[in-house]
Amino acid sequence: MTDTMIADTRIAIVSITRHGIALAGKIAHALPGARLFAPDKFAELAEAAAPGRATVYTGRTAEQIPALITGFDGIVAVVSLGAMVRLLAPHLGDKTHDPGVVVLDEGGRFAIPMLSGHLGGANALAARVADAIGAQPVLTTASDARQSLAVDLLGRELGWHFEASKAAVVAASAAVVNDEPVALVQEAGSTDWWRNHANGRSNAVPANIEILTDLAAVDPQRHRGVLWITHRPLSALPATLQSAIAGRLVVYRPQEDAR
Repeated sequence: MTDTMIADTRIAIVSITRHGIALAGKIAHALPGARLFAPDKFAELAEAAAPGRATVYTGRTAEQIPALITGFDGIVAVVSLGAMVRLLAPHLGDKTHDPGVVVLDEGGRFAIPMLSGHLGGANALAARVADAIGAQPVLTTASDARQSLAVDLLGRELGWHFEASKAAVVAASAAVVNDEPVALVQEAGSTDWWRNHANGRSNAVPANIEILTDLAAVDPQRHRGVLWITHRPLSALPATLQSAIAGRLVVYRPQEDAR
């Protein structure tokens, strides 16, 4: 399990059918700290599938959703995609707080991250579950589909955090996936932020991501996004440059002990 993924103890596995519970048991084996939730009519099956980690409930599954959303960071549901959309819709907030949700068909063929693929960790969770049960992860986020850089995941496994408005993240992300020039200025932190990380791929960094070491090399007219990895305060950015790239600047803060 990578650092970008949520802990097993914060994952709920939900299944509402007999055949689904059998698959849920395989998933529970791959996520040994997760809890399995199922209707009480399948109590024996659920306990056999995830000994000591099964919770059964009475009433409608819809009534369990608020507690699952607030009590867990990730939900793996062996439930149809449409049904999960309807179950979750009344309770969703925003991408920074919603849990990562992965949906699987009863045949265990496809693992679909349906909510919070990046910040919520659903993409990484889907990949892990798919690998464990021999399923195909279905990633629809643009950066993953195109094997490009995910602006909101850069350096996350290394303990970095980013500072930017939602609009700036959207603008920089759009530039990345649309193959527009993006400046990545690295002044601090490990340079091992691409390969073998949730943000990275096995391929080379995309050609439109220009890795620089000096802010002076940033061209506000040409670079449609600026990713600045630094320990310096925002005030260190020249006022003219700061004004020119406002709305498309994302600042990353490596851990202090990485200096």
